[in-house]
Amino acid sequence: MTKARDLANIISGGFTADDIPSLDTAKITSGTFAADRIDNTSLSNVTALPFSAGTDWQSSIVTGSTLSAVAGKGYWIDTTSNACTITLPASASVGDFIEFSDYARTWGTNAITINQNSLNFQGNTSPNPEYNTSGQSVKLIYSGATKGWLPTVDDDVTNETPQYYSANFLVIAGGGGGGRPHDTSGTQGGGGGGAGGYRNSYNSESSGGGGSAESNITLNTGIVYTITVGAGGNGATSTSTNGSDGNDSSISGTGLTTITSIAGGGGGGQDTNGNTGGSGGGGASGGANALGGTGTANQGYNGGTNTQTNYHAGGGGGAGSVGANDTGNGNGGSGVASTITGSSVTRAGGGGGGPHSSNNTQGSGGSGGGGASGISSAGTAGTANTGSGGGGGSDGGQGANGGSGVVILRMPDANYSGTTTGSPTVTTGVGGTDTVLIFNASGSYTA
Repeated sequence: MTKARDLANIISGGFTADDIPSLDTAKITSGTFAADRIDNTSLSNVTALPFSAGTDWQSSIVTGSTLSAVAGKGYWIDTTSNACTITLPASASVGDFIEFSDYARTWGTNAITINQNSLNFQGNTSPNPEYNTSGQSVKLIYSGATKGWLPTVDDDVTNETPQYYSANFLVIAGGGGGGRPHDTSGTQGGGGGGAGGYRNSYNSESSGGGGSAESNITLNTGIVYTITVGAGGNGATSTSTNGSDGNDSSISGTGLTTITSIAGGGGGGQDTNGNTGGSGGGGASGGANALGGTGTANQGYNGGTNTQTNYHAGGGGGAGSVGANDTGNGNGGSGVASTITGSSVTRAGGGGGGPHSSNNTQGSGGSGGGGASGISSAGTAGTANTGSGGGGGSDGGQGANGGSGVVILRMPDANYSGTTTGSPTVTTGVGGTDTVLIFNASGSYTA
């Protein structure tokens, strides 16, 4: 008579003929024996015992661009000629499994994509997983509705359903420094520094140079995104010298097309053109037709030009307008306003151009932080973290430094990871729904 431990052996399939004397083991294996074959034991469900067969590998090689997979089967997938999209079953039971193998070691060239067919994969409904490692083999087992299909064999051990979310940005480069004229006659002015390039994706607001809002960016959870905040350019300290250009600001990371704003151009020094940049630097006074530097499309405007001998230097270009020429007193170009932080703030104004002694009128800085020129003195620096240009010097006065740039990210509160470097200012609940990160110095954000 069979003991209780012997029944456990039957269920597990680990029994031997010695466990049950005189029992027809062939009938046990086939599941056709009756309960009365074992005294005093109720085995009414024995006929339903799940004796599992292995994977049913298919003899034909899959070379087409699509495949509808069936649970319990294994498939050799040859993507030599094309990629392949594999559609999983529309319904599945816990324990269902399917296997795939790279028959020709070509998945690295032509990947396979898994169409989840409305069931979860690694707990997510999207994106569709892609396997793109040559020589890879994959075994999927259905774990239930919550996590759905889970890879139990996956040679590159990748999360095949990475999660993404959108974020808005404002990226402003460092502004250019103002120029310094010669000081032998004490009558000339240096060009104003140009504002740093201005790129914005938020709320259909403008970018610099008359450009429209850009598309927001997509961040991949777990990826580290590097934030670079450009410093402002130095104002010219040597006579007859252009101011230095600012430095670029950017957002970069794996899978992201880098967002780069171009540094503002330095202002002209003496009879010299302003430098090109995100916005161009103003042309210096002293000689007719010292041209303003050229701005970058969709980031900033040109610097102002000196058109009359011994007159006013041109103002630096701003994100919102061209720097004024000598007849406009060399005022810096205006900045552009954004509400990405929750309130309207104007940034990226051009620096004012220095006056000639015959027109002793200060070139004002452009709105948004542009530095004014000097009057027989050094110019005024652009405001920090606005990307504004520095003012030009006058009568031998030094040019002023451009303002440093800034990078701002805005995303839903629910997506904010809380992982940063560089000590950005973080404000949650902006507009009731969003988190805003203001990077005044370089750092990083992990999505």
